[in-house]
Amino acid sequence: MIRRTFLILPSVGKGKEMTLWKAGISDWDAFLSAPKVPGISRERKARMDEAVDRADKFLSGGKTEYFSKILPTVEHWRMYDRFRDDAAYLDIETDGCYRHASVTVVGIHRRGETVALVRGQDLNRENLAKALEGVKMLVTFNGSSFDLPILEYHFPFTVPKVPHYDLRHACRRAGYEGGLKHIEKRMGIGRAREVEYVTGEEAVYLWRVWERSGRENALNLLKRYNEEDTKNLEPIAERVYAILKSGLVHGAD
Repeated sequence: MIRRTFLILPSVGKGKEMTLWKAGISDWDAFLSAPKVPGISRERKARMDEAVDRADKFLSGGKTEYFSKILPTVEHWRMYDRFRDDAAYLDIETDGCYRHASVTVVGIHRRGETVALVRGQDLNRENLAKALEGVKMLVTFNGSSFDLPILEYHFPFTVPKVPHYDLRHACRRAGYEGGLKHIEKRMGIGRAREVEYVTGEEAVYLWRVWERSGRENALNLLKRYNEEDTKNLEPIAERVYAILKSGLVHGAD
């Protein structure tokens, strides 16, 4: 999908992009090979050719930070198909819902494996950076408003500035309203029985129990809850990507 995207070009919005697709300019190669593009002067196309060629080089080199700057944030999902194998699904737990709440657990799911970094044990800048090393894309649920700003506050310059596929907003565009657990149920995605009914408020309580009394079962339950939150982002991301891509492709037909 990313190589069909022309929103990377200056002054090209969704309307112009759709016009290009309907004119047969289906991807970057078609754009570069076209001697003339309707509605674009030769001089302007020459400049656009340079921008497309530059984007293609960054894409081939896996330099996704470039696209996080030039691609509208709400369209970062278009990078998913290309970089799903190098994506990190991320979810955090905190000791409350306030803006600068302390991070208690950071869950990161990559290539089928999930790690949970815990405050006071192994959660620090070095381990967080190592867990995210080589990541080309981040996938969260409401991470734009919660997870990433809080991580940036407590661990500045640690989370890579790569494209961010925020499922809260993408799900809404795909017709799935509500919170993560509600969407999971609609999609038929199950959770482990022991955390099936645990809520975000209870996750805060579990941390407080662990912090005050050192009860291992409370911490283990919190980590399991976070693991479910984190790894369930992957099937949701797959389904929502397919829906959004289909809507664009069919709209161009």
